[in-house]
Order: sequence, then structure tokens, then C-alpha cells
Amino acid sequence: MAQTRLVIADDESLIRMNLKETLVGLGYLVVGEAGDGVSVINLARELRPDLVLVDIKMPRLDGIQAAKILTQEKIAPVLLLTAYSDRELVERAKEAGVVNYIVKPFRDAELLPAIEIALARYQEFLAVDHQINDLKETLETRKLVERAKGVLMEKHNLTEAEAFRRIQQSSMNTRKPMKEIAQSILLVNEI
Repeated sequence: MAQTRLVIADDESLIRMNLKETLVGLGYLVVGEAGDGVSVINLARELRPDLVLVDIKMPRLDGIQAAKILTQEKIAPVLLLTAYSDRELVERAKEAGVVNYIVKPFRDAELLPAIEIALARYQEFLAVDHQINDLKETLETRKLVERAKGVLMEKHNLTEAEAFRRIQQSSMNTRKPMKEIAQSILLVNEI
């Protein structure tokens, strides 16, 4: 089983060093370290880690802004490790898509469950996102096929079942998806 790959970001090098030591001791592989928000984004884009652990207060771009970008680009889930716990920061973290939030000082024993839960939640998020995209694609195909059936029914005086069968048969004969066949029918009809 492959080790979980992590990128860590904190503007204090001593904290990064201690965090890395703790994470390695827990069996994780720290593949990158950054001292500011812009660097952690670039590093994560390049390394594609399984999880990014970020402090909030950092130069150039704070950890929450970095988390928002990493989440939007679906690069990696983000776990915040910070000394700040005021409601405004927690709300910003929720809006940014942060998967977990740990307040410093924390015990080393808190890291393992926080990381594992964050990874599990992110996998669930990706699965749901994939299902949504599949459903959108299915719906788009269905709409195109329905429109193409209408064109065939009108032009060739076919029943709905016959029009559908023509699209289906053409799809099988050409080894192209029904969506492409429907798009072709609609395109020819426009010309």
C-alpha cells in the first residue's frame, strides 16, 4: 500500500520541521513544504499530494485563500492547522471547502484521525462530483437524442420508437455514442 503523500505549509520553519517529523512518525510521506500561500498552491499543483496541511496566517496569501483555490481546482483536500479559532475564520474555512480544522497547540494523537477523516471525506466528495458529472452527461445526451428523434419523426414520418431505433442502430454501426449521432442529425437538419 502506497504511503499517503502530504504537503505542509507554515510560515515558521521550526513549526514545519516539527510537523514533518510528527507526520513521518505517523507513517505519512511529506513530499513538499512551503512557507507562504502562493508557494503551497504551486507546490500542490506540481506534486498532486493526497492532502495539504496549511496554517492560516501566512505571507502573500493566507491559508484559507490557498485552500479555496486548491479545492476549486480539485487538486487536494486541505486540513487547516492554526492557532486561530474565531468564528469568522471558521466560517471562511467552511466556505473555502476545508475538510478539517485543528487548533494549535494540538496533540500528535489528534493528527492521525484528522488526516484520515479528511482523506475519507474528500474521496466521498470526489465520488459525488463524479456522479453529478455522469448525470449531467446522461441528461445532455437524453436531451439531444430527444431532439434528434423529433427531427427524424418529422422528416421521415417515423414513430418515436422507430426514430430511436434508427439513432441506436446508427450508433452501433458507426461505433459512436448516441450523443454524437444525435448531434450529427441535428447539425444536418440545421443546414
